[in-house]
Amino acid sequence: MSIKTPTNQQRLTNVAIVRMKKCGQRFEIACYKNKVVSYRQKVEKDIDEVLQTPMVFTNVSKGQTAKKEDLLKAFGTDDHMKACLEILAKGELQISEKERSHQLEGTFKEIATVVADKCVNPETKRPYSVNMIEKCMKQLHFSVKPNRNSKQQAVELIPQLKTVMPIERAQMKLRVITHKKNKQKLTEFAASVESEELKDDGQLEMVFMADPGNYRPIDQLVNSTPKSQLHVLLLREIEDGEASLE
Repeated sequence: MSIKTPTNQQRLTNVAIVRMKKCGQRFEIACYKNKVVSYRQKVEKDIDEVLQTPMVFTNVSKGQTAKKEDLLKAFGTDDHMKACLEILAKGELQISEKERSHQLEGTFKEIATVVADKCVNPETKRPYSVNMIEKCMKQLHFSVKPNRNSKQQAVELIPQLKTVMPIERAQMKLRVITHKKNKQKLTEFAASVESEELKDDGQLEMVFMADPGNYRPIDQLVNSTPKSQLHVLLLREIEDGEASLE
């Protein structure tokens, strides 16, 4: 006598599971490892590279697929792909403690790398090494937030680092040509003004250093004023070599 595998079972191996509980029922989808986070951060956009199969399960490890009536009750559709997309967006990624620890360590280093790339010692204008940033992060007992991207966390970390080390965003050098009425606003955005010249036609030419965070409002100011121009003369003011911190 042959043993038949139930028709609602599908065996999958080496998977990352995303789980969601809805309407009292557990739903799971089987994804490729390391692809869920990339998809959520909009790095990976091909859904076929994320899902091992466009099926919703009640238990991936046992290969038990969800019933039509359960899908309709929970998701308002029996379309497995639509349910998969909702679970992928809102569900909880199931990973082992070892994988979680490795992931957090990787993100920790990514954050330190972003900070090292964007910041300098304000006294020497030299960048810090990634190792030095990591050391100060540990001193602050900085905790990685796994559901947020590295760049956002790096920007929020910089003010905290200022409490334990001299650090600031590497500044940009800009030249703006605009109406003289904008002088006060530009001065507020500038960290330091290198030169300014008022022309006969009422136009002001100003060269100044500014924090990269001020670039967008400066650009908006220029775009909202007729006959205005914005030129980036230096993307980041950084001296060669690394800054040390005793």
